[in-house]
Amino acid sequence: MNMTITHPVPRGTRIRVQQVIAMRDRRWTTTVEGEVLSHEMEPTGSWYARGKDDRLWLLRIRLKKANGEITTICLDRFSTITLLDSLSI
Repeated sequence: MNMTITHPVPRGTRIRVQQVIAMRDRRWTTTVEGEVLSHEMEPTGSWYARGKDDRLWLLRIRLKKANGEITTICLDRFSTITLLDSLSI
C-alpha cells in the first residue's frame, strides 16, 4: 500500500521510502527501508531562514534500518512510502 506524505506514519511501522531526484537528462532513485521512529514537521536550521519565526519547515521521517543505523529523510512531493507491515495500521 502506497501512502501520500500527508498521512502520519505510526511509530514502529516498517516502511520503504523511495525518492526520485530528477535533473536535466538524469534521474536518480534511492530506496530506504526501516522501522519508523518519528514522522513530523521540523524547522530547518538554515542560515537563509532569516529568523526564529521565519523558518522553513520540512517533513522529516526517522527510520531505524535493519542493521541498527538511524537515518533521517526529508520527504517531498516526489517521495513514495510503501507499508511493509500491513498489520501495523
